[in-house]
Amino acid sequence: MMGIEELFQQEAYLLTIEVRLYWFVAVLYLSGAVLGVFYLVTLNRGAGRALTSLLWFTAVVHTLLIVFRAVEGQRPPFQTLYETLSWFAWSATVTYLYVQSRWKEVHLPGLVVSVISAGACLFALFTRSPEIVPIPPALQSPWYEWHVVVAFASYAVFVVSFSVEVVALLYGNKNSLRSGAFGFPEPNFHRYSYRLVLFGFPLLTFAIFSGAAWANDAWGRYWSWDPKETWSLITWTVYAIYLHTKTIPRWQGRVASVINLLGFVCMVMTFIGVNWLSKLLHIPSMHTYAM
Repeated sequence: MMGIEELFQQEAYLLTIEVRLYWFVAVLYLSGAVLGVFYLVTLNRGAGRALTSLLWFTAVVHTLLIVFRAVEGQRPPFQTLYETLSWFAWSATVTYLYVQSRWKEVHLPGLVVSVISAGACLFALFTRSPEIVPIPPALQSPWYEWHVVVAFASYAVFVVSFSVEVVALLYGNKNSLRSGAFGFPEPNFHRYSYRLVLFGFPLLTFAIFSGAAWANDAWGRYWSWDPKETWSLITWTVYAIYLHTKTIPRWQGRVASVINLLGFVCMVMTFIGVNWLSKLLHIPSMHTYAM
């Protein structure tokens, strides 16, 4: 039978392998960002295809990392902020690749996705502990997995919509020839962003409702105006306004784009920013396990 010391050594060895694999994934995302910039500057379609291929390879390696973490921890790999940052980057990349596979010669949004995913991974590696900790009582609810998976699915869709919206603002309208070089007919930019938010909005809605059910299981009340709960409602409201602006002709262009970008900022605040603000301003939060 394995002794305590040998068990600790084995766990430390597995954690070392996992961290090194995480760094490799982060470097791959950074490489994708560099390749995306090269594509942006040169308009070389080969570079665009190479970017997408690199993201496919990165997604495969990142999937192995997540499976490794799940087996290592013997629980879902999205409990701590260290883990959820990885899950966020992975889900955003996989969602983008699925959407990209339905387009022809559209690769530029992959640059934005690469930058966001690289940033999430590096933030986790530089600022968070990779230690595997037990599931706290607050997470021990049948709503836990549903809430987290659906919430990050909505986040992933919003990341892709944001990426397309950035491309729209940079290369739409006066740059229609340049946007065509990236495979996007100019009028389709905003349409793709809108359809993505239209898909992600019900997911976010379910995430909020399932989070309320989870809160009732954990703390005995559905809503307590906790900072993270409040920001999730703000994010939901901003995206609801964005969807509404698409029904008003004079707001369908630049105004809708700005609101979509604002929705992404609110989403990042809900995910990460509110943790920092709670610590900085000493605001009590029941979501301290995610900080």
